[in-house]
Amino acid sequence: MSADLIVGIQWGDEGKGKMVDMLAQNYDVVCRSQGGHNAGHTIWVDGTRYALHLIPSGVLNPKAINIIGNGVVLSPESIIKEMSQFENLEGRLFISDKAHLNLPYHALIDQAKERLKGDKAIGTTGKGIGPSYAEKISRTGFRVGELLNPKKLASGIIEYFEQNRAIFDVLEIETPKEDELVELLASYTKELAPFIANTTNMVWKALDENKKILLEGAQGTLLDIDHGTYPYVTSSSTVSAGACTGLGIAPKDIGVVTGIVKAYCTRVGNGPFPSEDFGPDGDTLAEVGHEVGTTTGRKRRCGWFDAVAVKYSSRLNGCDQLSLMKLDVLDGFPKIKICVAYELNGERIDYMPSDMDDVRPIYEELDGWDSVVGCREYDKLPENAKKYIEKIEELTGVKVGIVSTSPERDDTIIRG
Repeated sequence: MSADLIVGIQWGDEGKGKMVDMLAQNYDVVCRSQGGHNAGHTIWVDGTRYALHLIPSGVLNPKAINIIGNGVVLSPESIIKEMSQFENLEGRLFISDKAHLNLPYHALIDQAKERLKGDKAIGTTGKGIGPSYAEKISRTGFRVGELLNPKKLASGIIEYFEQNRAIFDVLEIETPKEDELVELLASYTKELAPFIANTTNMVWKALDENKKILLEGAQGTLLDIDHGTYPYVTSSSTVSAGACTGLGIAPKDIGVVTGIVKAYCTRVGNGPFPSEDFGPDGDTLAEVGHEVGTTTGRKRRCGWFDAVAVKYSSRLNGCDQLSLMKLDVLDGFPKIKICVAYELNGERIDYMPSDMDDVRPIYEELDGWDSVVGCREYDKLPENAKKYIEKIEELTGVKVGIVSTSPERDDTIIRG
């Protein structure tokens, strides 16, 4: 059996958590393929809010196995804190021994480099994600499996500091004391050792046994290290292909690809955002949509749905369908804009250029509607809401198969 995939199509924060949580009720295994604790999934179930950062969203399905793949950079402190929210995780949560560690000094590097960039800072979360991936690629990082021998791991980290002393001096980061480092790592080992496993073999076994598998990533396509708005991107491959490398599965193992999009658009941090609205409509979207980062607490930049970007991202990911989230946030707008093309150097274009600095949005306006809150059947949506969805399908070339009408799990329309 193949593995179905959930992928963010904008700049992250599209609502993947709710979708994975809802769909995970029908899956045996839920896997996270990339990213770190800079990501955040917010899930509402029966009025209770859950904020997840590293643990796959399938954790709320007591029957599901949850796997953190080798493509993730794992903060032991973050995962241990997150695990404390749940009981009886042993046997339900597994962490790849090949995933790379994101240790406290990585955050110090991240924050120091952002300070040095001044007004040219990327706007990272400062949680050490970039430095962790940089060390992975330069083959100087440390992997989760090394936690099983904390003394040897501590020795390796101290040696790494000594080899790069000049750099750490510039960044004003002190070398850890070895005895304190061993103690810290041993505390991680005590908590995490029962969960460390060869997850590649686990996923292969699940595929061979025809288990139902759901794959989820973090962030969104437009933050992809190769295909996003570089350099204002994350440090991993956020597209569907990244799930293959991040879990050790073949492209032919991927089944249905569902792209998650908001009914409008948001972005956290710096970088181009053609359809950003700087006026009262943008403020309303932020207020009604509660657009504050799950992980960072930062206010998200808000704007209108960008069909050019979604078409681009959908093609990159091979989307079979889109899941349109937070449609209810658009309730009450007399007119709703949708970005249908860009203007670049006086010309109209219908694609995303590699350099987005001088891009301007070209909008069409559609009539708004009163309310979709709690609607669970497509035919019962207001006519103008249906016209909006059909316009998105027309512009992107992808069917909107799922529509979310409130934060609650059950307030979701599944179209046949």
